[in-house]
Amino acid sequence: MKALVCKEFGPVEALALEDLPDPRPGPGEVLISVHAAGVNFPDGLMVRGDYQVKPPRPFIPGNEVSGVIEAVAPDVTTRQVGERVVALCGLGGFAEMVVAAADRVAVIPDGMDFNTAGGLMLVYGTSLHALRDKARLQAGETLLVLGAAGGVGLAAVEIGRAMGARVIAAASTDEKLALAAAHGAALGVNYSSADLKAELKRLAPGGVDVVYDPVGGALTEAAVRGMGWGGRLLVVGFANGEIPKLPLNLLLLKEGCAVGVFWGAWTQRDPARHAANVAQLMQWFVEGKIRPHIGGAFALADGRSAIAAVMNRQAHGKIVITP
Repeated sequence: MKALVCKEFGPVEALALEDLPDPRPGPGEVLISVHAAGVNFPDGLMVRGDYQVKPPRPFIPGNEVSGVIEAVAPDVTTRQVGERVVALCGLGGFAEMVVAAADRVAVIPDGMDFNTAGGLMLVYGTSLHALRDKARLQAGETLLVLGAAGGVGLAAVEIGRAMGARVIAAASTDEKLALAAAHGAALGVNYSSADLKAELKRLAPGGVDVVYDPVGGALTEAAVRGMGWGGRLLVVGFANGEIPKLPLNLLLLKEGCAVGVFWGAWTQRDPARHAANVAQLMQWFVEGKIRPHIGGAFALADGRSAIAAVMNRQAHGKIVITP
């Protein structure tokens, strides 16, 4: 099989496209022919050696895939050869074949294509966990989404709308705000041309209830200053590269809270709840309540460019690699 291989931590451009032996499923695993692999911000961080998880080298990056099961281990009874599935594989996704634990695999609905499925699990799983399990977002509340046209941001916009919230999208261009509006945002703020704090005061005089923040940097404090009483800040990531330093008196004065969101670790700690969230996402897709936006599909040979587009915040929606 062909695969993108990280031999040493470094720039994404150093990834090598190599021919490797096909993997074989071990106990509790299935072998999947990869049709699409979602590209996520942590993939690039892992290649550079900047992620909290540092795999031994060499390794194949890629955490989520969609495809068809080609083989199952003898002890696996829950999955069958020929099923169309999504899987969280941890590593190995940017390849033509990958093995995954059977309990990290889910069947996809008939109406969902492979590209959509390949870009669904991480961003929508993260956003649903953040908004429902951590923030306990309620219908009628106001949700502010920073980076609203990126992978997790656009997913948060759709899920917030599906949960009955009033969604304010914040992004760096009017084009990105238009995409967020098409996916359910009621209002928008271009934080490249307008002051976020001032705009939030105008759009939500009583303050926003939940801030979904995958961006970090100076935007975090401005967003927290726009929170209302009892507001919740969801710390999802730091796409702009700067971890913010937040004055804690802002939380005290609003009786607010900041909540960390580490979805990948949570899925392993609470697999039953994770499975319920996946089932909810599939149901919402069937009902038309979420419509994942695939902003680009790259061949495996162009996988380095796909990762770079995500790392440089050029992606609108989700980017996938299609081996």
